[in-house]
Amino acid sequence: MAELRQAGVARLDNVDVGGGIGIRYTTEQPLDIGRFVQAIGPMARETGLRLMLEPGRYLVGNAGYLLTRCVHRKRSGGRSYVVVDAGMNDLLRPSLYGAAHDICVVGDAAAKECEPVDVVGPICETGDFLGVDRHLPPVTRGTLLAVRGVGAYGFTMSSTYNSRPRAPEVLVDGDRWAVVRERETIDDLMRGEATADYSALAWQIGSGR
Repeated sequence: MAELRQAGVARLDNVDVGGGIGIRYTTEQPLDIGRFVQAIGPMARETGLRLMLEPGRYLVGNAGYLLTRCVHRKRSGGRSYVVVDAGMNDLLRPSLYGAAHDICVVGDAAAKECEPVDVVGPICETGDFLGVDRHLPPVTRGTLLAVRGVGAYGFTMSSTYNSRPRAPEVLVDGDRWAVVRERETIDDLMRGEATADYSALAWQIGSGR
């Protein structure tokens, strides 16, 4: 701010410190908001401008869970795989840049001995995984899993890759819940498509044009 004012920029209304407030994905230490305010507060006050902050994922990241169910178990190359019905199209971050999201078995499984597994999706892609080398209680076909911390990036980064309709979104408040975005269908994926009319092209080819 001081440098801008020295450069002759007179109209300054706000100072924006941006975002970057992290959330806990696995074992990270959550940010101490009090210490954060103590660090930036004095500097912001010195500017005499309105302070703006973009908390983003800090507000919604840990509010989102991706629920997925085991559809198959297999071993290959000395590793154990849990194949689930969610894939990289539902949560792209692990495949895109190696993001680690906590994955747990839904229900009381704390007393059961854990085993190392890779949690992978049903898409035939090397990058189709949700978690690698995770220690989970015994998972069998039908076991429900929860992938945590997907509120800021899950649905917004999801796609219909491999002709997979996107999952529904469900809002939960205590013991109340409501579907706030319906599950997509194959008809939804094909709604914008149309059959091509080749009659004009065929006439041009037949006439030598």
